[in-house]
Amino acid sequence: MLYIAICDDEKYFLSEEKKLITKYMKEKGYPCQIDSFESGIDFIDSERDANRNKCQYDILFLDVNMVRMNGIELAERIRKYDNNVYIVFVTAFIDYSLEGYKVDAIRYILKDNESLKKSMYECLDAITDRMSDIERKVTLEFLEGKKTIRLDDILYVESNLHKLIFHIRGQNEKNYTMYEKLDNMDKKFQGHHFCRIHKSYLVNLKYVQDMERYAVTLVNGEKVCISQPRYKEVREKFICYQGEI
Repeated sequence: MLYIAICDDEKYFLSEEKKLITKYMKEKGYPCQIDSFESGIDFIDSERDANRNKCQYDILFLDVNMVRMNGIELAERIRKYDNNVYIVFVTAFIDYSLEGYKVDAIRYILKDNESLKKSMYECLDAITDRMSDIERKVTLEFLEGKKTIRLDDILYVESNLHKLIFHIRGQNEKNYTMYEKLDNMDKKFQGHHFCRIHKSYLVNLKYVQDMERYAVTLVNGEKVCISQPRYKEVREKFICYQGEI
C-alpha cells in the first residue's frame, strides 16, 4: 500500500491531481490511500496527530505557492524528521530549482491543464521506478572507513593527487576519499547516469542543472569543468538524460 498526500489550496487542482493519481495507481495495479489537504498547516496538524517520528506518507505533492505556509516551508519542516518521503512540487512557476534541491524534491510539475496528466504520469513513473531501485547502493572502503552509500546520493567524483574525492549530497554535504583510479569508478558506475566529463571528474547527471561550453553547473551552484575533447559527447549524454526524465 502506498500512502500519498496532496497539499494544495486551489480546490480545482487539488481535485485534478487526486483524480490523475488515482487513475494512474489503478492502471498500474498499485493499492494506495490518497489524503488531501488545503493548507500546509492542516498537513502539519495531521502529522502531529499521527504522533510518529517519520512522515506517515510515501509520496507528497505540495503546492509551492500556498498562503500561510508555502510548499517550500512545508517541505523544510518535513525534512527535519523524514529524509525518505518523495516530495513533488506542483507550481505555476518553475524557478525553484535551488530550493527544491535543498529538500531533495524529485520533480516539479507545472500547473498546466494541457500537460498536467503527462507530467503527473512521468513523475509517478520516476518515483515507482526509484522505489524498485531503492537498493541501488554500493559499499566502498574509504579512508574515513567502510561506507554504504546510495549511488543517487553522489554528486560527483573528483580525482586529485592520486585520490578520489566523493562529493555526497545531503543537508550537510560531505566528502569521502579513497586511493583509486577514476577509470575504475567510471566502469563501476556505468548504467547509473554518471558521465565522465573530464579526466578528473565523473558527474551524476541527475544533479546537472545547466551546461555551457566547457562547464556544467550543479544544482548546488558548483561549476565543474568539461574538457574540450569530451564536450560533444558530454552534451549528447546530457541531452539524452534530460529526455529520459
